[in-house]
Amino acid sequence: MRPAEETAVPVAGAGGDAGAARDRRGRPAILATGLVVAVGVLALTAMASVALGARGVSFGTVIDAFLAPDGSNDHTVIRELRVPRTLLGIGVGATLGLAGALMQSLTRNPLADPGLLGINEGAALGVTLALGLFGLSDPAVYVWFAFGGAALASAAVYALASSGRSGSSPVRLTLAGVAFGMVCTAIASAILRMDSQTFDRMRFWLTGSLAGQTADTLVRLAPFMAAGLVLGLMLARPLNTLALGDDAGKALGVAVNRTRILTGVAVTLLCGAATAAAGPLWFVGLIVPHAVRAVVGPDQRWVLPYSALAAPVLLLAADVAGRLIARPGEVQVGIVWAVIGPPIFIMLARRRRVAAL
Repeated sequence: MRPAEETAVPVAGAGGDAGAARDRRGRPAILATGLVVAVGVLALTAMASVALGARGVSFGTVIDAFLAPDGSNDHTVIRELRVPRTLLGIGVGATLGLAGALMQSLTRNPLADPGLLGINEGAALGVTLALGLFGLSDPAVYVWFAFGGAALASAAVYALASSGRSGSSPVRLTLAGVAFGMVCTAIASAILRMDSQTFDRMRFWLTGSLAGQTADTLVRLAPFMAAGLVLGLMLARPLNTLALGDDAGKALGVAVNRTRILTGVAVTLLCGAATAAAGPLWFVGLIVPHAVRAVVGPDQRWVLPYSALAAPVLLLAADVAGRLIARPGEVQVGIVWAVIGPPIFIMLARRRRVAAL
């Protein structure tokens, strides 16, 4: 009986290996199907964003507003207010979700968010200067100051982190970003305290909101959002390799410094455009990639697109909730996320181990 028992062991092991191999081969198909489902969920959320709000509108009216607009109040609200707001929410959510995933991969820190490199603070300083020093109150104009502040902050942080013999590293980038962000915040706070009118104008923008922006603002920022999304998604493979370490990445043919620079450029484009359009929205870029990795694993080829699709779903859902809970007014989406973001993150941190990068 002993030989039979001994031969039975490797047969069982081979069957287990074959099953594991089948699971690995089937996983990409499952994840690809999940992306299709995520696109469908995003489309449904966008429809809800157009139909729901302080003024209730039926889905039939929404369809008529696109197919046969008659200039009525409902059609005007849908076409001129809710559609641009929804498209802006999709763009801002996608850019923040992807930027957060890129930031966490670049710094190898699952708790990183787009504000870690001082980009949000740089954008806020740019808007403060536009309002306080130049008196520019048109959102379509001061968004360029926000974008410029974000770009300058990213360049300054990378220059600080790259100084010295050791060059840039995730730790140096993080420290430089935090330090530069504090400097930008201090300067902006000093300007706001000296000018009460600028402070009143900045309060709405600093809270974070999808309301108040026109289609013109979206059109001006859309090329930067699109460029950041394309560039960020293209960096999935080199970021996967860099997750093994700088030395292993170099050995496998990855240009470490170039990958970091391109990732920084992508994050600047994404965060700069999103922050310029909607103000600093916290927790979106932190929670979404963290939750996505817990589901799909650490492979950036899946983490990046899933983050870009999941974030706008949650952002639009929070925006719709803010419109419904305070009829006939609304609660800005930045406030809604400030309320629901910390409990969600605490739940993820307690119920799931931090996904490896």
